[in-house]
Amino acid sequence: MKRTITHLADGRELIYFDRRDDADRSAIDRRPLDPPPPASELRYDPLTEEWIAVAGHRQTRTFMPPADECPLCPSSGTRASEIPAHDYDVVVFENRFPSFSRNFGTYAEVGGLSEVRPGVGRCEVVCFTSDHSSSFAMLSDAQVELVMDAWADRTAELSAIEGVEQVFCFENRGEEIGITLTHPHGQIYAYPYVTPRTRTQLGAASRHAARHAGRNLFADVLAAERAAGTRVVAANELWTAFVPAAARWPFEVHIYPHRQAPDLAALSEEERAAFAPLYTSVLRAFDGLFGVIMPYVSAWHQAPVREGRDLGYLHLELFSIRRAPGKLKYLAGSESAMGAFVNDVPPEEAARMLRSQVDH
Repeated sequence: MKRTITHLADGRELIYFDRRDDADRSAIDRRPLDPPPPASELRYDPLTEEWIAVAGHRQTRTFMPPADECPLCPSSGTRASEIPAHDYDVVVFENRFPSFSRNFGTYAEVGGLSEVRPGVGRCEVVCFTSDHSSSFAMLSDAQVELVMDAWADRTAELSAIEGVEQVFCFENRGEEIGITLTHPHGQIYAYPYVTPRTRTQLGAASRHAARHAGRNLFADVLAAERAAGTRVVAANELWTAFVPAAARWPFEVHIYPHRQAPDLAALSEEERAAFAPLYTSVLRAFDGLFGVIMPYVSAWHQAPVREGRDLGYLHLELFSIRRAPGKLKYLAGSESAMGAFVNDVPPEEAARMLRSQVDH
């Protein structure tokens, strides 16, 4: 892998990840861009003990441009995009409309019981391919490995930023999910706190270890699902994909490495290579369920930068809000107001349906 660092016209960092050593990355961004916005505000909710980011500048972010104006496609002789080069393999750059950044502004007290502090961190965009009409499911194994190399690289670098507590790599796909750009891409959030979902999981893992002589909760969940087999969707020597017994979403798959690792940077070359064909086969199974492109969220759960790394267990959670042809799972009263999920599809049936679509 060749890694080349450059900068956009407003100073944001851009990194090319190439399979070829001779890739020319000398193109310069000459667009007249405004300076990056100040970091968001973090406001503390004393009732839930959670931090909420307030980032008003994101209201003006690019929204569903036509294909010939896509900011994630390579630049051409007649149009400049976010990527100055005329072609690329994988590109990572700082988000122009970040939820978190290191550009500090002024933050006034808001009154009440809410504490306010700057949204320190970093947000990056990961372009999986230069092909606007492609998708992650269509990537070659070698291209997926290159994306994983980029994820691992960014996880390690962002974890070293002062104030960053957790690094989250993810992909949103589909208009139903709320994407604003259709080009195949994902994002990375470097949070200045440990996210609520991770705190909940690590708390459960800590209690499980105390009750079971130090055993790891995630490893025990994986072992139990592999032993039961009922909800396993696909597997190879190094990874297993399964529908969790208490799935929240109509179609939800968790993908675990068989070896406990805290984050993507800790994966071996063999584990990264083995992940590629398994994951893309599961994505294609999603698309094959109803003969339509499935909207999904694909989320890497990594251990925090400092706390709970011995308890954490890297895994990917993939889920779709589509429950049937022409029907979506809306998060209405129970889910949105109370956080109490009601799943319309039994997990065992979801696993059976997905297995029937997995490449063999």
